[in-house]
Amino acid sequence: MYASAYVWAKIIHYLEERLNAVTISASFDDAEVIELNEEQLILYSPSDFRRETIRRRYKQHIQDALAEIFNSDAKLVVFGDEELEAYRSKGEQRTSMDFNPQFSFDNFVVGPSNRFAHGAAIAVSNNPGQVYNPLFIYGPAGVGKTHLLYAIANGIRKHNSNANIVYIKGDQFTNELIAAIQSGKNIEFRSKYREADLFLIDDIQFIAGKESTQEEFFHTFNKLYEEHKQIVMTSDRKPSDMLTLEDRLKTRFEWGLLADIQPPDYETRMAIIKTKAKSLGLELSDDVCNYIAVNVTNNVRQIEGTVKKILAYRDLNDMPLDLPNISRAIDDMFKSEGNALPTPSLIISQVCKFYSIDEAVLRGTLKNKGTTEARQVAIYLIRKLTNLSLPDIGKEFGRDHSTILYAIRKVEVALKSDNSSLQNNIRDITANINSCL
Repeated sequence: MYASAYVWAKIIHYLEERLNAVTISASFDDAEVIELNEEQLILYSPSDFRRETIRRRYKQHIQDALAEIFNSDAKLVVFGDEELEAYRSKGEQRTSMDFNPQFSFDNFVVGPSNRFAHGAAIAVSNNPGQVYNPLFIYGPAGVGKTHLLYAIANGIRKHNSNANIVYIKGDQFTNELIAAIQSGKNIEFRSKYREADLFLIDDIQFIAGKESTQEEFFHTFNKLYEEHKQIVMTSDRKPSDMLTLEDRLKTRFEWGLLADIQPPDYETRMAIIKTKAKSLGLELSDDVCNYIAVNVTNNVRQIEGTVKKILAYRDLNDMPLDLPNISRAIDDMFKSEGNALPTPSLIISQVCKFYSIDEAVLRGTLKNKGTTEARQVAIYLIRKLTNLSLPDIGKEFGRDHSTILYAIRKVEVALKSDNSSLQNNIRDITANINSCL
């Protein structure tokens, strides 16, 4: 089973993509995952109105998300105060986080590009808080950083079943902090993270540039570190390359060990393909494995996705898995490196993550300093990183091409005036966008 925090973050993202993001935020801002297992997702909300709204309007959407993203048949159950008290009075305490057992050290394929990070992760798992604290694993998307993060959690859980393991993604940490401030639950928020035995944070780069988030994380980090609690972070770049990250955090991230992971070499790709195929019950010839290894070079995730597509191809077509058939089935997955352009939606979502605002607000008409800057930066980056015309960009924001041109020129003038803060923001956001390609 996946970690509850990871599953819930994915569900919220699923809902926001299909429904109104502002409404989703309002409906779930006080919702808390109580338990997640194979049969049910138990959600708690203290508000009678919100509980009824969730049951009536969002229950099926949430169950659809579980089925589509995680192939899970779990049903949604929504608790109020009385149900929660009765549930806990039966001795059923809130379950600790469970991490998908497929993410273990045993099935992590080791090669020259990841051996150092793999070794460091094992050392941390065997001696949490004693060596390499914090452990900072960095590298491009899809190379196995999260696999190692979960493997550490699973390893520590074997040695200590009662360990308080807390996992969160960088942007979700910001969102939870905002919700805690709005609801007056700062103490509960701090307690959740500062009492962890193992604190795992994925994509830490997303807290860069967010003043309040960095302040909160600074104090959380200090408390855990002083109590010798293990901290493990992943990022798409090393701390020194996060231009809008505070220097005091950069320094702390480098106190322990920095371990990078790079895309796998040919031999490692071959090993990954054969390992994944075997786990799925596929028998692939050496020439097929070689064809995949030569053409799919970006990351482990793409390699595994290719093998899964071959499995689907086998199940849906009564044809042999020879090289001609395989090449026809998966050629659409190959792309020349450097040719991938970000979509406007990707750019807008990354700008919203960086500035911590809803997409509906960014695309809307609100005009305060922070929102206006974020909107102009999004317009500027879409113009810079895509092939869209000014009128096409205008359609994304409901504005005419003259307004779009004005926004682009405002950013260009600010950059020419040596606005270092804006320059750093745009560099960090661009790096975030590139890491998603």
